[in-house]
Amino acid sequence: MPIDFRNTNTVWASVLAETLQRLGLTTAVICPGSRSAPLTIAFAQNNKIETIPILDERSASFFALGIAKKSGFPTALICTSGTAAANFYPAIIEARESRIPLLIFTADRPPELRDCHAGQAIDQVKIYGNYPHWQAELAIPSASRGLLEYLRQTVMYAIERSQFPTPGPVHLNIPFRDPLVPVPDPAVEALETEFNSEDFFAGLEPIVVAETSTPPSPPLLRGGVGSAMEQWQKCSRGIIIAGVAQPQDAEKYCSAIGQISKSLNWPVLAEGLSPARNYAQLNPHLISTYDLILRNRELADKLTPEIAIQIGDLPTSKELRNWLNKTQPKRYIIDPSHHNFDPLHGQTIHLRTSVENLATILTLVPPLIKGGLGGDRAPATTAISPQIPPLTNGESTQVPPLSKGGLGGVLTSPSNEYLELWRNTEIQVRQTIDHKISEINNIIEPKVSWLLSQILPPATPIFIANSMPVRDVEFFWKPNNLEIKPFFNRGANGIDGTLSTALGVAHRNQSSIMLTGDLTLLHDTNGFLIKNKFVGSLTIILINNNGGGIFEMLPVAKFDPPFEEFFATPQQINFAQLCATYGVEHEVIEDWEQLKQKLSFLPNSGIRVLELQTNRRSDAKWRQDNLSKFAKDL
Repeated sequence: MPIDFRNTNTVWASVLAETLQRLGLTTAVICPGSRSAPLTIAFAQNNKIETIPILDERSASFFALGIAKKSGFPTALICTSGTAAANFYPAIIEARESRIPLLIFTADRPPELRDCHAGQAIDQVKIYGNYPHWQAELAIPSASRGLLEYLRQTVMYAIERSQFPTPGPVHLNIPFRDPLVPVPDPAVEALETEFNSEDFFAGLEPIVVAETSTPPSPPLLRGGVGSAMEQWQKCSRGIIIAGVAQPQDAEKYCSAIGQISKSLNWPVLAEGLSPARNYAQLNPHLISTYDLILRNRELADKLTPEIAIQIGDLPTSKELRNWLNKTQPKRYIIDPSHHNFDPLHGQTIHLRTSVENLATILTLVPPLIKGGLGGDRAPATTAISPQIPPLTNGESTQVPPLSKGGLGGVLTSPSNEYLELWRNTEIQVRQTIDHKISEINNIIEPKVSWLLSQILPPATPIFIANSMPVRDVEFFWKPNNLEIKPFFNRGANGIDGTLSTALGVAHRNQSSIMLTGDLTLLHDTNGFLIKNKFVGSLTIILINNNGGGIFEMLPVAKFDPPFEEFFATPQQINFAQLCATYGVEHEVIEDWEQLKQKLSFLPNSGIRVLELQTNRRSDAKWRQDNLSKFAKDL
């Protein structure tokens, strides 16, 4: 029997764990502590939930975040009372901002032991402010049928709110009275004979995330989406911006972007943290060098768009953001969540649908009869039919190639000067970058991202740390067909918990990569404590420039003192010794061939660090000397 009737707390905690398991929960990350003992015991005894003990709460929370990123389903996170709960805060912020489902269960003292210096008792009610999508304090545990039903339904609501309408964190604060351990209580044990487990849990089924590619109904089509499509199809100076994204089905996501691009004859400006760069065959109009192109002000003016379709978050590029702010195209933001994705506050319309939905609409709705998809403009009286043509005999909704007639078999414009300007510029800048970087023989930070995009084994998951790694990926990550899977913490853009998150992504996953700088890794070295519970393989590519390289790129670098001590903050850590402390494999990479050899085949298990030692000042100077020159003479 799944319910533990030894005492009131064991009944309460086991009903909670069993409810979650029946709703589909597979993983719980548990931090040690006394007040949370009933929860720990209940989850540990449920053999259908993987329970992972982790000492450090901050590390545990980011590890849980990484698992949830990979699966798309909430991970449970459990801690004792007191400041233990406060250490979850950074990961909860990241979960909300990056829309990752988490279930946080904080054990607490009962009301009579609060505000009286009982010890390890702080105010945990709404401790995370407004960051949880929903939060509540549960009732004091009871073995009564009515309150157990309340617990079951509250837990069911919690897991639903972690996923709908937008994924994110949910917090339940759970007070427990003594006894915290499963000492028998005869009065509670007697209830077991009256309890029918299957009857109690009848109707609980795993939560299923809704299919995002289901086309909207015709009324929605007649509204914002239909009106938008009419404007898009009339426009020959449009762009699609594929921002940072870690979709569960990357191929489907990238295919949808490609369908929209081919339908409209618009280029796709793809962020390095978008999977679109790793499915280049699905996006023939892919632009990866937009940040460098837009540094040429004359070119940037020529490329001014009239309409921009922004998919999800904006890319990292400050150049792109400044250009959009200056040119003020009419912008449509495509994302099903309720978040505001417009930090520029431009002429923006949020279409609350997925890019997969949008592609489906475009394949099912006839294009404008006059004007093609980028030629002469259609007359203002032309309208899109609100009726979705039915499919028969399992016909595919795939967009025919442009050479075969484009969207719906109607011939598209064979020429689009705006698109061709983007494509030709991309080719020239990409060739210049590739030639310049390929000739670099010394170990230099900008070459790492460029090389990784070409040599990683197919479909490798890679966690990319914040600060300089994400920016070098945007600058230099080369489009490929390797189906590499990028992961990152770009919700709050902090360096908290980077190693732990990467380990969570890699846990029970295929062999994975982490790209990080030295300070980011040092900020989360407690993540190495997960090593003995970690199942999988993580190769950490460590760029050690002895400090915060990103600050070398900022105006503050000219003011030293206090720059070196208070911004660059060099730590002088011997990483070989650090890794030895945790029993982690470590190797210094001396040249590019050695790196290629080490990454040609990834190990099946364990954690290893491949350290590349660079000079942050010379790396920064190389970027400052070259970023503005790649598109200078075009």
